[in-house]
Amino acid sequence: MRTLFIMLFLLLVGCKPQAHPLGIKTNNPQLHEQHFLTDDGLQLPLHRWLPKTGITRAVIVGVHGFNDYGYFLRQPAEYFSTQGIACFTYDQRGFGAAPQRGFWAGREAYTTDLQNFVRQIRQHYPGIPVYLLGESMGGAVVMAAIRDARMPSVDGIILAAPAVWPREIMPWYQTALLWALSHTMPWMTLSGEGVEAKLSDNREMMRELDSDPLVLRKTRVESLYGLTNLMDSAFENADLLNGNILVLYGDRDDIIPKEAIFAFLKRFYLRGTKGKTVGFYQQGYHLLLRDLQANIIWHDIAAWINAHGAGKLPSGADEKAKKQLLMPLLAWQREGGK
Repeated sequence: MRTLFIMLFLLLVGCKPQAHPLGIKTNNPQLHEQHFLTDDGLQLPLHRWLPKTGITRAVIVGVHGFNDYGYFLRQPAEYFSTQGIACFTYDQRGFGAAPQRGFWAGREAYTTDLQNFVRQIRQHYPGIPVYLLGESMGGAVVMAAIRDARMPSVDGIILAAPAVWPREIMPWYQTALLWALSHTMPWMTLSGEGVEAKLSDNREMMRELDSDPLVLRKTRVESLYGLTNLMDSAFENADLLNGNILVLYGDRDDIIPKEAIFAFLKRFYLRGTKGKTVGFYQQGYHLLLRDLQANIIWHDIAAWINAHGAGKLPSGADEKAKKQLLMPLLAWQREGGK
């Protein structure tokens, strides 16, 4: 029995979840036609959609979600290009066609890449408003990066179905299983087969995702562990977010539960409501920007950018949020937040 205990202890110690962090800084980050060169020499595939009018009024830097890649913004970006808004995205480390495919790079790597990328965009578009748009995990990366002193200033943040499901809200058995697997079999891969979760009502788009070879379909347990760490960090930063922020959430989101969003909003509004807008879409799923009703959300985002974070959303999604999400929150605060 003692021998078995020692073997299990060594197994736990020897099989920690790993990350493929930043390498040694070898050069200055650069934007090229087809890729973003990181400061440690990696080439991250670059995607861009430029204004068809020829006049750039604003720039959106998009950050994709877990197992997705930079092409996620194609449909909304094509609309934004008609509104004079340029859009740039890149495949994050371990995703899409980026190096280290399938491996988690860690919070420091993801946030540093975003900070350097924004700095390059600022240099290419001096004086033009720059907005960050993070979808799901991308929203968590944005929130983790924005609280770092190294982050260049931006004019606003858009969080679409942000990944803010921390351990303190997850069921205990889920976090326990994740810890056990990540510390014993971190290399183990899981797929979404058998999981009843509807990402979107846009079947054509979902078929394209299913057949896209750059979308990851199997996930290493250590990547899920890293994602959960990132969500913890994003959730903790909620009350520290300031400036112009637009949070978008769908009532039919099967990935980020309402309990998590509600808890996030509690923290989000702890220090006031100035500059903060929440849009609630009753027919929206997790992939809000690609749903069948996505054009409504694109119009809301463009209007919000045009108003520099002020004014109401054309769809009325902000009024729905006040009634269905924020009024219960305010009542909770009036009762002492217990």
